[in-house]
Amino acid sequence: MGLSSSGSYVSSGEFNRDQTYITTRITADARDGYPVQPDRYRLVVSRACPWANRSIIVRRLLGLEDVLSMAVASPVHGEESWNFDLDPARRDPVLGIHLLREAYDNRAGGEYDRGVTVPALVDIETGEVVTNDYAQITLDLSTEWTAYHREGAPQLYPEQLREEIDEVNEHVFADVNNGVYRAGFAGDQKAYETAYDRLFKRLDWLSERLESRRYLVGGTITEADVRLFTTLARFDAVYHGHFKCNRSKLSEMPVLWAYARDLFQTPGFGDTIDFDHIKRHYYEVHKDINPTGVVPAGPDLSGWTTPHGRDQLGGRPFGDGTPPPPPPADETVPSEHTPLAA
Repeated sequence: MGLSSSGSYVSSGEFNRDQTYITTRITADARDGYPVQPDRYRLVVSRACPWANRSIIVRRLLGLEDVLSMAVASPVHGEESWNFDLDPARRDPVLGIHLLREAYDNRAGGEYDRGVTVPALVDIETGEVVTNDYAQITLDLSTEWTAYHREGAPQLYPEQLREEIDEVNEHVFADVNNGVYRAGFAGDQKAYETAYDRLFKRLDWLSERLESRRYLVGGTITEADVRLFTTLARFDAVYHGHFKCNRSKLSEMPVLWAYARDLFQTPGFGDTIDFDHIKRHYYEVHKDINPTGVVPAGPDLSGWTTPHGRDQLGGRPFGDGTPPPPPPADETVPSEHTPLAA
């Protein structure tokens, strides 16, 4: 989401995430001044960031690639801003900028004084960030961009399930998505142990919930699955060791491990995961946790493609819809960064 931790400590030593975002929305009726419009906006992401990874997945599942372009920031950055070092001339070819901060400064009419975070939606013509409200971005892609969804796009936020999805998401955010950060960036032992306990109690709760049902809410993939998956995908690679979330590896929690593999092997999920970017970001950027910047060689990723057996629980990943086609060539994760190419 942000640079390093995008948060601060309170007197108790607990990590406190900065949740002040630019909440302008891009909507079908343009009520905030920004209409849904093909080719007007650019989605800036990092494949390393779990919060940005959600928007990559939802954009893929809904088939919005042809109307909403995507810029991928480098997984490694300094204190000032995410950057576009992966692109020729170290500039995003559409926005023409080296640092994402430039788009935030354009929004502020000067120097932006809050965290420069991803995902961010940028108005291409003005070069200004429209919104970085990561939670609302994916919901709006599902509910406001429907005129441009691909044929067969799944219903990720169906109206009849929204209350339950929102309730599950609230628990998952507090104890899992943000919980791993609360453990990893805890300022003292007590704060760490509190976050650790909350995390694994919630993972146990999720294991019980998923033992007899294939997906978190209803019989198809929803926004709730997207939000949990991006944390699970990073668990063994970074959170288990780097953030000291080490009661169990994901691969040692049978139900969650099978659930995560099921989603990973579903088009639109695993094909967005770049384990090289993930490990480089956490281990190289978080110098306060890993001063040497040494990136672990492991873990072995081959298990992600092993049979999961979750289909016996029933459910249909896309409901009455269909899987998305393969990602565009210029958005395909390099084969050496994913076990899907093995």
